[in-house]
Amino acid sequence: MKSLREVILEAAAKKIAIGHFNISDIAALKGIFGAAKGLGLPVIIGVSEGEREFIGTRQAAALVKSLRDEFDYPIFINADHTYSLEKIKEAVAAGFDMVIFDGAKLSLDENIQKTKEVVAYVKTTAPQMLVEAELGYIGQSSKILKAIPEGAAMTRAEFTKPEEAARLVKETGVDLFAPAVGNIHGMIGVGKDPDLDIELIGLIREACGVPLVLHGGSGLKDEEFVKGAKAGMAVVHINTELRVAWKEAVQKVFSAASDEVAPYKLLAPAVAAVEAATRNRLKLFSGML
Repeated sequence: MKSLREVILEAAAKKIAIGHFNISDIAALKGIFGAAKGLGLPVIIGVSEGEREFIGTRQAAALVKSLRDEFDYPIFINADHTYSLEKIKEAVAAGFDMVIFDGAKLSLDENIQKTKEVVAYVKTTAPQMLVEAELGYIGQSSKILKAIPEGAAMTRAEFTKPEEAARLVKETGVDLFAPAVGNIHGMIGVGKDPDLDIELIGLIREACGVPLVLHGGSGLKDEEFVKGAKAGMAVVHINTELRVAWKEAVQKVFSAASDEVAPYKLLAPAVAAVEAATRNRLKLFSGML
């Protein structure tokens, strides 16, 4: 089986993207894995600090690794949006495949300093693990938004600058880099999400020399994903879209006023809804559509 590093580098070379999908429960995990396995595509499962607190850091890693081992399948787990070395250490100890240190709200110098500490620890303790850095604030919540997140970068002047991305990558030695290029976390409830700055993605990819990661993919137009992957985005994060699919499916079950009380039966429609949403995104990212 190929390593996560090999899978991402292969996607970058083909100018396609690996799907990264967050989970909060086993229903979402079953849906995501069902979609990936059905298409024969590798997939990354993300769990943020909040999601890890709910599921359990070791428990989330064990669930994903159990699927990888049982089916000999390239499914990987990432410690998404981690804000401290302490939480990074927890993910390393649990056996994650990848970690993200999110210093997007820090100054460039402080971001570099803290990211270097993370890289030094990870490469010493678990050298096979990938480390991703982030530069440029795009909001933090995965929900339906009434407006652009306060403080999020929304103009070329505010977006991640290629020279700063290059400096961060060079000085820290990270494996992957996530910029702010018009993407936002969450989905705009009325209207549409902003478009990506495709030209800037290409400039950042060329400047920093490592595969790029697109955060905040939910709500973007299909063509934005395709253009973004061709410009250098080798991993795409989707969370809010799956949460919406999960919620709508569960709401339908409960609104039916059924006498059913077995959780695994009540959640079955959520598994199917998440699987369908994931399948559509994986096809698009991989060039199947």
